[in-house]
Amino acid sequence: MLFDFKKKAASLLESAGISINGSEPWDIQVHNEELYERTLRGGTVAFGESYMDGWWDAEDLERFFEKVLTANLDAKIQTLGLLPYYLKSLITNPQKGSRTYAVGETHYDIGNDLYRRMLDRRMTYTCAYWEPFQELPAAKTLDEAQEHKLEMICRKIGLKKGDRVLDIGCGWGSFIRYAAEKHGVECVGISVSKEQVRHGNETRGDLPIEFRYQDYREVNETFDHIVSLGMFEHVGVKNYKHYMEVVHQCLKEDGLFLLQTIGSPVSRRSTDPWIDKYIFPNSMLPSMAQIAKAAEKLFVIEDWHNFGYQYYLTLMAWYENFLRAWPELKGHYDERFYRMWVFYLLSSAATFSTRINQVWQIVFSKEGVKGGYKSLR
Repeated sequence: MLFDFKKKAASLLESAGISINGSEPWDIQVHNEELYERTLRGGTVAFGESYMDGWWDAEDLERFFEKVLTANLDAKIQTLGLLPYYLKSLITNPQKGSRTYAVGETHYDIGNDLYRRMLDRRMTYTCAYWEPFQELPAAKTLDEAQEHKLEMICRKIGLKKGDRVLDIGCGWGSFIRYAAEKHGVECVGISVSKEQVRHGNETRGDLPIEFRYQDYREVNETFDHIVSLGMFEHVGVKNYKHYMEVVHQCLKEDGLFLLQTIGSPVSRRSTDPWIDKYIFPNSMLPSMAQIAKAAEKLFVIEDWHNFGYQYYLTLMAWYENFLRAWPELKGHYDERFYRMWVFYLLSSAATFSTRINQVWQIVFSKEGVKGGYKSLR
């Protein structure tokens, strides 16, 4: 008897409260009946590619992903065809050597026009902070939420005028610009994206900031404080210890290091294969255990702040901006890219609304802050 792929797919979807061609906004609308076999044979990569190819839709795609993730369907459709993705992380070191720069070319260099329209006015490509913070009220806009996050970081590391700060994975420079403007510090930002560095150096004006196309392993200077926002996801578990050693070497004895990263409650060695192939090559999310092990004998963990749900709010704001900007962008990007980007933003948002993924800000010191560190919220 031939295997009934549609029946199996329907059963899996029903366990998540999703119907094929149903009337609820989260129900899947199938346009190509080959979807079922393609997905069950090819796993999450095939499912994502099928969406990119227009084989299926859902009116409320984010709610669809919430239901899929809550029912753990992504794990239930993994296949032997995905084995190479996992073997790569076991056998090789995907985040070392020339591979370090792959994510810059694949993701961050695809067009500053896209990011300029999708992000806030400072082009901050990390989770914003929407809740009240000290005397700052709850943010009402993406611009406000990102500025509040940047200010929170400055206060958490105790920036003072004249400090010299390193930003590992500086993006388009939102943090180092803000820190220089508002707190009178000198900053160096490093990135593996040529477009980010080019944009940064062309627009830095008279600010005491410098952008470098450089890997963290190439830095050999001393700084009063170090931050790294949304870059640790590209380091890889095989390199966590060396990463912490580099930061330790470059940080002054009484300095603070703030790490902001997406985190997983489970220790893994690779990311979702579709994300690896189309969005963030060679990436992976760290766990608390992996971070703590890497910091052992090098740092004291002074503070660990989880505000993961706020990435859901941030991603939905980016999604709305992207939709509004699409009429201007579509001359440079095709329909398949549009569907890929929507899939990326909304599937990512669902990982935070379901609390499968977290966002952590962690403050480290070398020997412990004398008198104790005061946590800021």
